[in-house]
Amino acid sequence: MAQISRDDVAHLAQLARIEMSEAELETMAGELAVIVDSIASISQVAGDDVPATSHPIALSNVFREDVVGETLSNEQALSGAPDVQDGRFKVPAILDEEQ
Repeated sequence: MAQISRDDVAHLAQLARIEMSEAELETMAGELAVIVDSIASISQVAGDDVPATSHPIALSNVFREDVVGETLSNEQALSGAPDVQDGRFKVPAILDEEQ
């Protein structure tokens, strides 16, 4: 089993600015050791004859022809808007300054 010390975890927690109790540091050290061992065992199985994969099932993109369909007129699109100005949706300003 890989050795991840409590001090290693405390150092990482400090770098990440995560406050951890003594009990959490001890627990996390054990959990990280299990994760490191798991990755090491997978690395032993994957040899030069095993191709690298990003996904276990081959993926392919499905494209459709881009055809313009029925569209709304400007009046139809704005018909349910609570506020309209100059043919556009009018929304409250989110910035204090004008830009």
